[in-house]
Amino acid sequence: MTLTKTLAGLAAGTLLSTTAAFAQAYPERQITMVVPFSAGGPTDTVGRLIAERMSADLGQQIIVENVGGAGGTLGAGQVAGAEADGYTILLHHIGMATSPTLYRNLAFNPLEAFEYVGLVTEVPMTIVARKDLEPTDFPGLVAYVKENADTITMANAGIGAASHLCGMLFMQALDAPIVTVPYKGTGPAMTELLGGQIDLMCDQTTNTTEQIKGGTIKAYAVTTPARLAVFPDLPTVSEGGMPGMEVSVWHGLYAPKGTPADVVERLSASLQSALADPGIAEKLGELGTAPSPAADATPAGLKAKLEAEIARWKPVIETAGVYAD
Repeated sequence: MTLTKTLAGLAAGTLLSTTAAFAQAYPERQITMVVPFSAGGPTDTVGRLIAERMSADLGQQIIVENVGGAGGTLGAGQVAGAEADGYTILLHHIGMATSPTLYRNLAFNPLEAFEYVGLVTEVPMTIVARKDLEPTDFPGLVAYVKENADTITMANAGIGAASHLCGMLFMQALDAPIVTVPYKGTGPAMTELLGGQIDLMCDQTTNTTEQIKGGTIKAYAVTTPARLAVFPDLPTVSEGGMPGMEVSVWHGLYAPKGTPADVVERLSASLQSALADPGIAEKLGELGTAPSPAADATPAGLKAKLEAEIARWKPVIETAGVYAD
């Protein structure tokens, strides 16, 4: 064997040993989980639940950093450009699938800028209203909105937010152009709904369950194929005469492209461990949702979900002709 080949073999062996040692040692320090929305919102709630349990499993603390703005693309872009070492990760929702169409000049490609860790949960949406809105059931709401479309107001957390997407589907199903009012986050939108300044909102159960149970807002329907255990008396949109409007807000965990495969595997295993924790399932259940199945809490499961959702939402957004740029 020549000296050149010997040196090359030693170099390759050293690289493999270094990579393996890095993966085995990971994590050696604190990890930052970027949530690209405001603190206290539904995605933040999910992120903090998962971060706490994964921290215990990994033996290092996961700190949640809220980087809001531009419909979640600001925080996602920050992670896309972060060092690919496993110490910066991203928890994002359905907006990862809609941003390529909503933002025609998006600085990154969601399908190519990240490594997939796994699907976390799919959160149902609820169609809710100020507590004194006149209709008493969902069919009555549909008729009421059609008759008063020019005066009814519907809040959302900004273009591209889950509440905005659900609202678009609602208006398309009604064929009624409701007046929409965007806010800088779900929190301010809910505050206005509670105060009676806004008539309607479509938002995640993680943000509406407590208010519905407390009677401070009125709930009309859930956007799932079947009723929810947390609201057994609340009909689905299909039962209310609006089939095809089913939508959930799924959340996925990502790492920057190029993150070592063994590190991604470790993160995915930790995520699966967190989702299998009965305490996490109980807390998510209280919010009207559930952990993703183990088969979906994987890189392959999240990749398949993202690809399918991009294909689903692209024509919806293009038909609506509403863009964020």
